[in-house]
Amino acid sequence: MTQPNTWDIDEKKRLLIFRRSFHEHSLRMRVVLSQLPLSVTTCIAAILVYVFFPETLENPLFLLFLLSQALLLAVCFIVPWHRLPFPSFLVIPVLDMVSIAFGREGGQESLTGLSVLVVLPVIWLCASGLYPRLAIALSFFGPLAIVWAPLLIRGTFTVQAFTKPLLFPILILGIGVSVSVLTLSMVRQQRALEEKDEALKEALGASTKQERLVNTVMEALPLGVVAVDGDGNDILMNRRQRRTHLLATPKDIEDPNESQLLVFDEDRTSPLPADRRPVRRAVLGESFTDQLVWIGQGSEQRAFTTSARPMLDDAGNFAGSVVVFSDVTELVNALAAKDDFVANVSHEFRTPLTSILGYVELLLDDPAGLDHMAVTQLGIVQRNADRLLTLVSDLLAVRSGQIAIQPHAVDVAELVRGSVNSAGPRAAKAGIRLSMDVPDALEAHVDSSRIAQVLDNLVSNAIKYSPDGGDVVVAAWEDQEHVFCRVSDTGMGMTEEEQAEAFTKFFRAGSVRNSTIPGVGLGLPISKAIVEAHGGTITLQSEPGRGTSFTVRMPA
Repeated sequence: MTQPNTWDIDEKKRLLIFRRSFHEHSLRMRVVLSQLPLSVTTCIAAILVYVFFPETLENPLFLLFLLSQALLLAVCFIVPWHRLPFPSFLVIPVLDMVSIAFGREGGQESLTGLSVLVVLPVIWLCASGLYPRLAIALSFFGPLAIVWAPLLIRGTFTVQAFTKPLLFPILILGIGVSVSVLTLSMVRQQRALEEKDEALKEALGASTKQERLVNTVMEALPLGVVAVDGDGNDILMNRRQRRTHLLATPKDIEDPNESQLLVFDEDRTSPLPADRRPVRRAVLGESFTDQLVWIGQGSEQRAFTTSARPMLDDAGNFAGSVVVFSDVTELVNALAAKDDFVANVSHEFRTPLTSILGYVELLLDDPAGLDHMAVTQLGIVQRNADRLLTLVSDLLAVRSGQIAIQPHAVDVAELVRGSVNSAGPRAAKAGIRLSMDVPDALEAHVDSSRIAQVLDNLVSNAIKYSPDGGDVVVAAWEDQEHVFCRVSDTGMGMTEEEQAEAFTKFFRAGSVRNSTIPGVGLGLPISKAIVEAHGGTITLQSEPGRGTSFTVRMPA
């Protein structure tokens, strides 16, 4: 292997010195580079004198000029300026002025204009940015001393002699002032840039720290999170979501588009249409919560609830969306198992209840062989068995999502009056003022037994959940297309979280669970199913400690 040429290495080092920014060099090198222009100019002057005016080399003042310049350049190289007080290097341009004074006096017979060399140390002083006032003063008095000192030494004290060279120091003063102003301006700009650079570094550091925090939080979340831009391109996806995306990818397609992913509806088998898929809905700017989808196939299929929120730019325009995927497979399976259990138990209850009712009816068909007390007790057994059988049937209906109704012409006002009259004794015992506000007649095409069941349940709840007494008002009215029933109380009320779960099967508020108020959390879900089977809606308004109001709306 050939050894590198030493000359080539030195040449590269020299080129590197001049390619660097001035402020990137060490202090010693900056001092040398500042002195170098004057040293080079001095060498050129010496060559010219040697070639054309050799007799000038015999002048001791000129020789002193040359030697002092060489000495000053050597001092710039030798002195460890970084160990001395920072402004100490400014002694070099001051000594340069003294050296130039010798050169001017010793070489003015051969080379004119040597005094102009003083502009170089003046520029050095003023461009340093240190002691600007002193630098400007030296830029005038230094050149003035160069042109006046010989006059003082020779004893020439005429006004003409002192005035004749006066323009020269004034000119140098102008150069010094210009350089000083430019330098101060550059220093201010540099400080401003340094402050901005520092601010940018701090902002970058904060941004980097924030990004690390966000990435850590994203990876720690037990949720899949994906952020998409306005064009549907993924801009952020955590590790859990990458696993979900892999689960949705068909095995025979390496890079599927959204419509090719294995995303299914709640029945687990019907592919979800492209415009109903969570990411597509998010790209279209929709905001939604808890959309249930199934992802994957076979034994690896998982259930996810998805939610999305749009991102807006500074102008309020859509800029993308964040979609969250939560694995709820175990929860969905547990709910299905619970529903299956309820359905199985209900089926098991139905057979013995049917037998009980059958034998009770047989006994009641021949009341002659029974005394009055037995008939009364069998009637109680029959009513409660009927009620229990109806509850079992409702459980099965809620499980299947179907409530059987038989609509016919009904006076809803009469149903309200019957419900209020039936609940009157219970309300009086609880210290509740029960009232109603209904018209004389209110015709509607509904299932009377089912609507009576809804009214009984709502009135019963209003009484149960007013343990400290109060008022319960049942009202009914109609408009051109709908019939309305409202049950209002001044009881316990519900929080917003409890209102959101009020129509969920088996849900009971925490304050109710800790009390002696009976119930299993099925009345409201069944009532909602009955109302919706009629094509109507049931809504609630509630405030803790102020009471609750349920409103039923049905087509007339």
